[in-house]
Amino acid sequence: MGNFRINSSDAPSFILTGFPGMEAMEPWLSLPLLLFYAISIVGNSLILLIVKEEESLHQPMYYFLSLLSVNDLGVSLSTLPTVLAALCFRARVITFNACLAQMFFIHLFSWTESGILLAMSVDRYVAICNPLRYAAVLTNTRILAMGLGTVLRSFALILVFPLLLHRLPFCHAQNVLSHAYCLHVDMIKLACTDISLNSHYGLSIVLLTFGLDSALILISYVLILRSVLAIASREERLKTLNTCVSHILAVLVFYVPMVSVSIVHRFGAGLPHAVHILMSILYLFVPPMLNPVIYSIKTKEIRRRLLKMLFRFKR
Repeated sequence: MGNFRINSSDAPSFILTGFPGMEAMEPWLSLPLLLFYAISIVGNSLILLIVKEEESLHQPMYYFLSLLSVNDLGVSLSTLPTVLAALCFRARVITFNACLAQMFFIHLFSWTESGILLAMSVDRYVAICNPLRYAAVLTNTRILAMGLGTVLRSFALILVFPLLLHRLPFCHAQNVLSHAYCLHVDMIKLACTDISLNSHYGLSIVLLTFGLDSALILISYVLILRSVLAIASREERLKTLNTCVSHILAVLVFYVPMVSVSIVHRFGAGLPHAVHILMSILYLFVPPMLNPVIYSIKTKEIRRRLLKMLFRFKR
C-alpha cells in the first residue's frame, strides 16, 4: 500500500496536544484540570459510598444516581492518563491501538451517560405521575435491566468505530490531534482518504443516542409538568418540582456542553484553537465534576450523610 500504514504492525502513532502557544505555562494550566479530576473522583466515590451505607437511599432514584456516578468515574479515568502524560510530563506520543482504546471508552461512557439520564427521567415520571405504582414499576430487576440495556446499547453502537478506523490509512509524517485525548471526529480528520462513511455513521449515532434520548427526556418533563400543574396546592407543586431539580441540572450540565462542542466542531473551523480546547474541557471534565456537587447540595439525605461523615472525619 505504499506509504499507507494500516496494518497493526505498521500502525501510526498520534501526537497529543495540550495548549498550543502556551507550552511553557502548561504545568500551571493543568492544575485546574487536576482539580476537576480530584473533585470528580472523590465526589463520585463519596456518592457511591453514601448510597451503599445509607439504607434509606436504597431506592430506584439513588440506584440510578449510583449508575451515573460509576459512569462519571469512567469518563474521568478514561481521559486522565493521557492528560497527565501530555500536560505534566510532556509525553505526547500515543500509539494507534492505545488511542483507539481511549476513544472507545470516552464515547462509550458519554453515550451511556445519555441513556442513564433518560432512565432517571423515567424514574421521575413514574414517581410523580404514577406514585402508587412506583415500587411495582421500578423493581430492582427492571432497574438492572435498564442499566444493562443502556450499557449494551452504547457498546453495540461504539463497537463499529474501531472497525471503521482500522480501514483508514494514516499516511502523514505526524498525526497531530487537537486535544490531550483521542476522539473519533479528531482521528478521522487525519486520515488520507474519504471519511464520509465514518462521518455519516458518527452523525447518525449521535442523532440515535443523544437526539432520541434528549427528545424522550423532554417529553417526560412535559408530562411531569402537566401532572404537577394539576395539583391544587401551590406548595405541593413546588415540593414536587423540587424533586426534579437535581436531574434537570444534570441534564443541562451534560447536554449544553455536548451540543456546543458539536456546533464548534462542525461550524467553527475559523475559531481560535483555544475555543475548541475550552469547549472540549467543558464537555468532558465539567459534568463528572458537577454531578456529585449538584446531588450533594440538592439532595437532603445525601447532604446530611456527607456532613455527618465530614464532622466525624474532623473529630
